[in-house]
Amino acid sequence: MKRALIITYYWPPAGGPGVQRWLKFVKYFREFGVEPIVYAPKNPNYPLIDENFSSEIPSGIQILKQPISEPYRFSKIFSRKKTKQISSGIISKKEISAMEKLMLYVRGNFFIPDARVGWVKPSVRFLSKYISENAVDVVITTGPPHSLHLIGMQLQKEMNVKWIADFRDPWTTVHYHKSLRLSKASARKHKALEASVLKTASIITVTSPTTKKEFEMITKTPIEVVTNGFDVSKKTDFEIDSSFSISHIGSLLSERNPEVLWKVLAEICKENASFKNDLQLKFAGAVSEEVKQSLKDFHLLKNCRFLGYISHSEALQMQHQSQVLLLVEINSAETRAIIPGKLFEYLAAKRPIIALGPKESDIEGIIQDTNAGKFFSYWDDNALKAEILQLYAAFKCGNLGIASEGIEKYSRRELTKQMADLIQNLKSKPPIIQGITEV
Repeated sequence: MKRALIITYYWPPAGGPGVQRWLKFVKYFREFGVEPIVYAPKNPNYPLIDENFSSEIPSGIQILKQPISEPYRFSKIFSRKKTKQISSGIISKKEISAMEKLMLYVRGNFFIPDARVGWVKPSVRFLSKYISENAVDVVITTGPPHSLHLIGMQLQKEMNVKWIADFRDPWTTVHYHKSLRLSKASARKHKALEASVLKTASIITVTSPTTKKEFEMITKTPIEVVTNGFDVSKKTDFEIDSSFSISHIGSLLSERNPEVLWKVLAEICKENASFKNDLQLKFAGAVSEEVKQSLKDFHLLKNCRFLGYISHSEALQMQHQSQVLLLVEINSAETRAIIPGKLFEYLAAKRPIIALGPKESDIEGIIQDTNAGKFFSYWDDNALKAEILQLYAAFKCGNLGIASEGIEKYSRRELTKQMADLIQNLKSKPPIIQGITEV
């Protein structure tokens, strides 16, 4: 049995998508010959809480915790709401106040690579002692926050351990990176740290093919794509909504505002009274004021239900009950590599998917390969309208559904097997002395 020390910031009771990837790996690792040890912060500042995730932690798993000091705790004195938004990645480009500009500048230039960097040195001290006293076959760091990769880099340098750096999102090319108001010196430091991590790790895992291509331009370290996925639901016989429901699960940020969709829906409502009466837009998660204003401008608010944050189990139920599932990604070249975790749960729900995002998005390939719905760019208004009308016609006939295929490879158990195989076959990498940036 291989012993894997997993260093993660997000761990139950954290809510949202960040916690699920490694919680699910830990859940199934023992089936594939891996004994997980989890290291997580003792007093984290999680923007979302979901106590239900705690029930999925396998019994007998060793969980190590150490205190963390986070600047977000102190910035709440000035703006609790804005602090929570920034820590969650909700950064509006419209009407940014002087306080928000200051918070973003401080976040981007004084805390590199992120606001959890102060946890690196105490974690290295604690884990160095733990590894010297306990057998560990591999160290795994998962980011964001990418400061956790600095822990893995220091441990490999000091303890000569095998190290997997797992990237749930890109680092310097992630869409919100440009919003941090970085100085030229800070931007260079981000790039240098990113390169050091990529060149030093024994192996790198990423969640999308585009991220793999980007990283291959920086390093010769082996890179494997291990996507996010879905758990097989115990109950799938939920009653389908009687309305023509189009549901979005997750945050709709200011930049993730599909006005082309609102425009198309408004046109159909104007042309078809029956459609207007049947349409229901359901939003689970944070919705920015800009998105709500757009819905108001297109006279769609009466068709909307804003549910706020709901538990993961409630989200799964909502996905199975909805007539159509909506997936929206920011229309930017930087987001082509982003594959939201909810896409895989959408696949498991087996309801038609409407996805909008940038051209050449990795999302498009998965939807096409699985025949799970249709992907549109932000300029495909005619094709989008035709698809919605076709879905609505099927709804009125009582036969709205899809015949998806090949989704089994995205189950959490299959993905855990893939990750476990990497751990079992991991080879040592000679330490790189030059080019490592000290923390």
